[in-house]
Amino acid sequence: MALLRKRTRRIVVDGTAYRWRLPGRPTYFQGLAWSPCTFAVEHADTPGMTLVVTTNQPHPSNWFGGEATPVLPSDVAQAIQLALRAGWTPTAPGSPFHLDQSAGFAPSS
Repeated sequence: MALLRKRTRRIVVDGTAYRWRLPGRPTYFQGLAWSPCTFAVEHADTPGMTLVVTTNQPHPSNWFGGEATPVLPSDVAQAIQLALRAGWTPTAPGSPFHLDQSAGFAPSS
């Protein structure tokens, strides 16, 4: 699952370039603030295994105005470093690597 270059942002972590993307429109459950926001990351030059990060915040564009903080490049860099320590190999082919940081997410009722 390679990311399209369109609407991705470039970030350099520990001297390695990556591309990341936060979907602009939430899924139905994210729009209702029932499930947390996710974003995807991949190596910028040699796409392989995609990193999918589940945050502990609602999607910034949720439909009910649930309080959400934007995903910052520093958050992405921290998630990349954590995933690398957990075994993510961004240039190796394979299924997406999931990093779940959703502890503490409280769905709206």
